[in-house]
Amino acid sequence: MNSGLTPLGTYFHQFMDEDGNKAGVTGNVVLAESHLAIHTWPENNGVTLDVYVCNYSRDNSDRARQTFNEVAKALSPGEMASHEVIRGEISAAGAAQS
Repeated sequence: MNSGLTPLGTYFHQFMDEDGNKAGVTGNVVLAESHLAIHTWPENNGVTLDVYVCNYSRDNSDRARQTFNEVAKALSPGEMASHEVIRGEISAAGAAQS
């Protein structure tokens, strides 16, 4: 990631179908700023991607958007629907600490 978010660790699990073939993957990247989660359903050509960030000491919103866009570009979906939820605004006190 070139977005300025700080990866701390990752965990990915490869699911197998009943015949022992690779199926979907679930993964999590723990960020100093929060986390990224991805889930795939290859049988449906589907994937979900969630990028969560904390905005306490600095506004990470643009970094989250950049991370989302980088991962989406790497996946190169045929079609995409996205939804952004703002979970809080950066406080003046938090911005002063940056």
